[in-house]
Formats: sequence, structure tokens, C-alpha cells
Amino acid sequence: MLALFYIFIGVAIGVSFWQITRILNFRGVIANDEDNAKQGKYSLYFLVYFYGIMIYCLIAMNVIMLPESASIEGEHDDRLFNITFWLIGIVQFFMQFLIFYFTFKYKGNKNNKAKFYADSHKLEMIWTIIPAVVLVVLIGYGLWQWNNVMDLDDEDAVVIEVYSYQWGWHARYAGDDNTLGQGNVNFIEGINTMGVNMDDKNSQDDKQVTELYLPKGKKVHFKFRSQDVLHSAYMPHFRAQMNCVPGMVTEFGFTPKYTTEEMRMQPEVKAKTKGINLVRAANGEDLYEFNYLLLCNKICGTSHYSMQMKITVVEQEEYDQWLAEQPTLATVINK
Repeated sequence: MLALFYIFIGVAIGVSFWQITRILNFRGVIANDEDNAKQGKYSLYFLVYFYGIMIYCLIAMNVIMLPESASIEGEHDDRLFNITFWLIGIVQFFMQFLIFYFTFKYKGNKNNKAKFYADSHKLEMIWTIIPAVVLVVLIGYGLWQWNNVMDLDDEDAVVIEVYSYQWGWHARYAGDDNTLGQGNVNFIEGINTMGVNMDDKNSQDDKQVTELYLPKGKKVHFKFRSQDVLHSAYMPHFRAQMNCVPGMVTEFGFTPKYTTEEMRMQPEVKAKTKGINLVRAANGEDLYEFNYLLLCNKICGTSHYSMQMKITVVEQEEYDQWLAEQPTLATVINK
């Protein structure tokens, strides 16, 4: 299906170039009524073709869309996306019909005379006020959602620092005091790869890990640093993204609502996994199993594509057990 889509695109581009070269040969030529009638019919044909491609993309390309949000806060991102998508889709569907149908209906005819229509204050008010109100509502909803994601006042939230570098990630969990010790690139030395100030008492019980474990149903407060260039911490299934900026700390928070195992059982995820594994099996590759991932969404260098960290969401009891098994920085660095 995807190959067929690419063929359609290639044919459309080829026809466009062909038509452009033909147009260049028409300089000084005046179209007659027969030409206008023919072009009017072509506009209707293209309208049908355009709608066909649009419907095909909505159905066939849906498989590449992300499944349901895996975070509570991300539900609002999905809702805002759906509202915007349907608004734009309906307006676009209607306006494309008007554009091509009017091209056909009001095609050139020597017996017709165009009517001069100066202006209409009522129409101008309508097409100015309605879009303005819609935009205010959408932007207002977006700002509310931004404040929702940036609401980090929950004292019981899990505090995690994510540290980016070319080309990978480190992560550090706050210890029993739920407070991260100071971090700075100037403290990087030996196995202290995150540049943690070990003279800071809050650093002693911090725990550095190579994989993220998150508890289901509990707010997670992420803090981000970068060692070198601008990176972007992207967790697509949680609808969360934040730039990692050298020299400063950025942050966001969300609450996981599905464990990894629960997400694997989602119908959309199962369908996508099945499709991926059909391709992998045909190529003799290892089969894929769904996992949440932390990705870099900035083109930060030659190995940008390899900046991935696995995220596992589990129930609170399993999370507590896993975290208790991780050694503290004081134990690792001072031994």
C-alpha cells in the first residue's frame, strides 16, 4: 500500500511538471470556451481524486499514529490534537469542494459577464471573528495544558534527573530525601559521568541508572541537563518533550497510567507490533516487543539516532523493590 502511495505521488509530480512545460508554450494564446469547459471538467476530476487520496491517507496511514496516551496529562494533548484535526479537516474538506466546484461552475464563457462585487462588511466580520474565537479557545486550552504539565508542586512526586550527552542518556533518582544533589559538568571525573557534586549531602543517596523505571499512577518530576549540545528529551507515548540545554536545568512532569505490560495488550499496540514483526520475520530479523522509549528529538550529531533509553512502567510495589536494589552514588563512587 505504501509503495502504491509513493507511485501516486510520483505520477502527480510528473503530471505537474508536464503541465508546467505545456503552459510555457501557451504564452500569447487565448483560451476559448471549449478549453474552459475542458479545464472545468478537469477540476471536478481532480476534486474526486483529491478526496480519494485524502480518505485513503486517513484510513491507511492511521497505522503509523501513536496509540492512546500512556500518561494522564497526555490525554489533554490527544484531545487538543483531535479537536484541531477535526476542525481543520472539516474546513479543508468544505473549502476544497468550493474551490474546485466554483472553478467548474464559473468557468470562462463568452456569453457570461463577471459581476463586480466590492465588499461585504458582514462577511469580513464573519470570517475574521469566527477564526479568531476558535484560535483563542485552542490556544487557551493549549496554555492550560502547558501549565498542567509544568505543575511540579507535588511533594510526593518521584524526582528523576535525565542527563543527555553525545550520544546517550544517564538518569539519576533522588534518594530517600527526594532531593537531587547538585550536578555540573565540572564535577565529571572517572565513573562520576553525570557530574554530581559528591560534597553535597543530598547527593549521597542519589541513584544513577541506565534504564528508567516509573511507577504507575504516581507523578514523576523530570529534570534535564545536557553535557554538550542541545538535545531534546522525547517520550512520545507519554506525550512529553523538553529541550535539554547546556548550562541550565529544564523540567516537566507526568503521571503514567498504563504499565508496560498493560500497554502491550492495547489493541492498537498489538496491531502495530504484529505488522512490524511480519516485516522483521520476512527479513530474518529478531522479533520486536513494545517498550516505552526516551528518544532525542534534536539532530544532535552523527549518532543522534542511537540516543534511546528504555522506560519500564510497573506497579508501585515492583517499582519500590527495583529502586531499593539500586546502589547509591556514595556506595558506587566511594568504594
